[in-house]
Parts: sequence; C-alpha cells; structure tokens
Amino acid sequence: MSPLLANIALSALDDHFVQQWQQQMATDYQRAKRKRAGLANWRLVRYADDFVVMVSGERHHAEALREEVAAVLAPLGLRLAPEKTRVVHIDEGLDFLGFGIRRMRKRGTSKHVVYTVPSKKAIQSIKDTVKAKTSRSTLHMAVDELIVSLGASLRGWATYFRHAVAKDVFGHIDQYAWRRLTKWLRCKHRIGWKQLRRRFCDRGWRIAYKGTVFTGAASVKVTRYRYRGSTIPTPWTPTPAATIG
Repeated sequence: MSPLLANIALSALDDHFVQQWQQQMATDYQRAKRKRAGLANWRLVRYADDFVVMVSGERHHAEALREEVAAVLAPLGLRLAPEKTRVVHIDEGLDFLGFGIRRMRKRGTSKHVVYTVPSKKAIQSIKDTVKAKTSRSTLHMAVDELIVSLGASLRGWATYFRHAVAKDVFGHIDQYAWRRLTKWLRCKHRIGWKQLRRRFCDRGWRIAYKGTVFTGAASVKVTRYRYRGSTIPTPWTPTPAATIG
C-alpha cells in the first residue's frame, strides 16, 4: 500500500481511536480513574501503514486492542499482517520504522529508561549498501566518484538515525565501510598497504583522493531527541473551542 492510500484508508483507524481517547483518556484524572478500575490506557502511533498501539495495562488489554484494530480495518477490506503483528512488552523491545525500541537499565544506575537505537535490520541494510558499492562490479568507477557516493549513502542513513543512541553504531558502520573501501582500492590498483597509505591517505589512515575525503556516518552529529509533549500538534491534540466575536 502506498503512503498516500495508507493515509486515506487508515484515517478511519485514527478517527476511531482519537474519538475514544478524547472521550475516555484525554485528562490525567480520566487516565488515573481508568487505571484504578483495572482498565488500560493507550495511544496510537502511526506512519502510513505502520503503526504501534502503546498500552499501559496488562497483556490481555493489548490483545483485546489488537482485535479491536482488526475489527475497524475489516470493513475497509484490510487486515493485519500476522507475521508483522505482535504483542510485546517494552522490556522485550520492538522494531518500528527502522528503530529498535526497548526499555533497559541505565548503565551505572538502577533506573530503567527507554532506548531507541538503529535496528539490526537497518544496520544490515546499510552494510549491504556499502558491500554493493564496493564490490568487484564497481571497480570501473573513479576513486573520488566512489568516495563521494559511499559517503553520501552513509551520511544519509546516519541523518535518519541521528536522534537515536547511535554514536557507537555510526563508528562501527564507518569501520566496516573503511575496510570495504581499502579492499576495493587494493583490488582495483593491485597494491599493498604501504602503497595504499602513500597514494590514498592524507592524515594517518584517512582515505582521501584528489581533494575528496571519505567522511561517513560518524560525521553526522548525534542529537538525542527531546520530548516536547503536547507542543507538537497531533490528531490527539484537543481542538480549542472556537471564539465567537
């Protein structure tokens, strides 16, 4: 399903859950009251046809909401994909839009916090891109052309994940890319390590050629996302009453 069609079709899902939320869970008092009564509180987070229902409650509450979602989608001719639909605890973690989201103990403390990192699938995806760009089939490319292309892919990927806990991951990806690039250079020019360093490195082992320097994912600054609460307009934000002049 294309993002446009998904947004049109799944607007019914948004309307269903927004209406319930505004009626039953819009205030702290309502949420606390439901919790005392043994009921669950929840929020729907959706991007195109990917969505997560976050539940503050028990497993049976989440399973009931899954059935409710299925019932809302059925009249639209849509159904949940069984292989992509799971009920998981936040401590087990889940993948959403390329991010791995999981609650873990903060190192050196007894406090548990939710960490967001690039998922294993996303990491493997960029590694596959690097591998394809530095395969034998690309040996015809000019060195500076490959450096530019490879760096652009790495920085683009890192920009998407720059708000995650990703500094170490970026370094790991760059090390992998550097190994692939040096292997490609040695194969293309049939040279050893000493010649490679003399011809294609400027500072230490940094790859550079004809003024083009290899800069990868680690060149993208990691800025942890700051929670902004209700200051970001969403379908869940109550519409202010109209002022009649």
